[in-house]
Amino acid sequence: MRLARTRLTAAAVTIAALTLGVAACGSDSEGSSADGPVNLTFWTWAPEMEAVVDIWNEANPDIQVTVNKQDGGDAAVTKLLTAIKAGSGAPDIMQAEYQAIPTMVSADALADVSAEVGDDLSGHFADGVWNSVTLGTDAVYGIPQDSGPMQFYYRADIFEDMGLTVPTTWDEYADVAAQLHTADPSKYLGTFSATDAGSFTGLAQQAGASWWGIDGESWTVDIDDEATLKVAQYWGDLVEAGTIDNKPMYTPEWNAALNDGSQVGWLSAVWAPGVLAGNAPDTEGLWKMAPMPQWDASAPATGNWGGSATAVTTQSEHAEQAVEFITWMNTSEEGVAALADVSGIYPADIPGQSTALTDPPAFFANQPDFYEIVAETAGTANPFTYGPNVNVAYSAFNDAFGKAAESRSAAGFVEGIESMQTTTVEDLKNSGFSVAE
Repeated sequence: MRLARTRLTAAAVTIAALTLGVAACGSDSEGSSADGPVNLTFWTWAPEMEAVVDIWNEANPDIQVTVNKQDGGDAAVTKLLTAIKAGSGAPDIMQAEYQAIPTMVSADALADVSAEVGDDLSGHFADGVWNSVTLGTDAVYGIPQDSGPMQFYYRADIFEDMGLTVPTTWDEYADVAAQLHTADPSKYLGTFSATDAGSFTGLAQQAGASWWGIDGESWTVDIDDEATLKVAQYWGDLVEAGTIDNKPMYTPEWNAALNDGSQVGWLSAVWAPGVLAGNAPDTEGLWKMAPMPQWDASAPATGNWGGSATAVTTQSEHAEQAVEFITWMNTSEEGVAALADVSGIYPADIPGQSTALTDPPAFFANQPDFYEIVAETAGTANPFTYGPNVNVAYSAFNDAFGKAAESRSAAGFVEGIESMQTTTVEDLKNSGFSVAE
């Protein structure tokens, strides 16, 4: 077994870097007999997905889907790649985070289902979301399921009491941050969390960055592009000036700051209401949401923090039926409504965003137009391509930005981007990938 091997996919997209000897083999699902149904297995971590699948199964006796609940994140990827390497045990259908799709494609774990998808579904999804399942090629490695468009969440009561204006541009955000902290040094408009690379990725995406790409049969890496450097410099300046906090999110200290009003704003994604409800329950009804501040107000844009697709694995012997199911689940009115109502996710499907979610989250009952605003911002997500070593880039982010945030060094933020670029390129090369300079 070689440490790395080179194999182009049909779309000439990836070169495998993992130590996998992939065998062509069938799925662990039961095949269909001449007079029996096709049985598909579906690995997912989405809540209450069994109830969504039950709707499909009742109406489609010839294609039956069985849910197998899994842990999310890296654990799910590792388990799938282990099954692929073994040559058996993989499901027909896999819930896959967008950032993990290139890794799974490079390991020959996800099938290109562009032929089975047939008619172009891209119109159902924002460009930035669709790009996540195509990797910028004609291949299709899944159907988008949910997305995490970013917005600005703020304490409306504190804004009103202190006479603050909701910022619509990043210049205004910096001004409001300074105004707030000067008036009350115990309060911050937000924090820069050096332990949340996904958040920073969304901010860079909004600015127009796309860190990986495909050039013929090679990967490109452009983490140190102008857009990302601009974002790094901006946040480095705020942290260095002390007008923005430099503490990580999701800590007891951060939770307390949300509760007592010393954290007045949060740049987060559509799933933020659930976090606020859990971490700052006493502030229900005091928050509001607005689109993220813009670099160019004439060209509104956002980034995504989170989201996943449903993909067909290369071990499935029933790609056509699997695509039929995941297309129903992620693009039909019935399927998308079930995802939103039963599983509580924010659908990636653009038509479903306006029909499946009408009432605001309970925590934001004071903002009836909550999902109208989210739908408007979700459609402006810029395209962004992930690469096969996202984990390496994110680890480099944590190391470099952790030091820069702790020392409140704006120069360290810029140097952190350069470090991410170097580390990511070197890792790709060392793993056997072809990298275009």
